[in-house]
Parts: sequence; structure tokens; C-alpha cells
Amino acid sequence: MGFIFAILIGGVAGFIASHLMNANNSLILNVVLGVVGAAILNFVFGVFLGLWGGNILWQLLTGIAGASLLIWGYREMQKRR
Repeated sequence: MGFIFAILIGGVAGFIASHLMNANNSLILNVVLGVVGAAILNFVFGVFLGLWGGNILWQLLTGIAGASLLIWGYREMQKRR
């Protein structure tokens, strides 16, 4: 159940981040970026800062931040093509 919940929160984070960043990507890409961004940023915060957040708000905020960073990186990669 935890894995499904993490995907759900990451998907919501990707959706919110896409609106904050005015991303013109597909919904699927934004959800994937949200899930991956949330996973990466939660891991980084946990390993380097010792912040292993278990509540929903922490997961959502880190997911939005991680997805925003990945959306920005994706945009930069698209500009260079």
C-alpha cells in the first residue's frame, strides 16, 4: 500500500508542479517527473539531512520541489536540442 500511496502523492506533486512551472508537457510525463522527483528529493533529504518525513504534507512538498527541478532540467535539455 505504501508504494501505491507514494505514486499517488508523486503524481499529485507532478501535476501541481506542472502548473507552477507552466509546463506544456503531457500529463503522464508530469506525473512521472513528480514521482521520480519526490523519490530523489526524499532520498537526498533523508541521507544528507536526516529528514525522513513520513507525513503527507512533507511528501507532497518535497515532491513538488523535486518535480519542479526535473521539469526545469527537462526544459533545459529540450532547449539544447
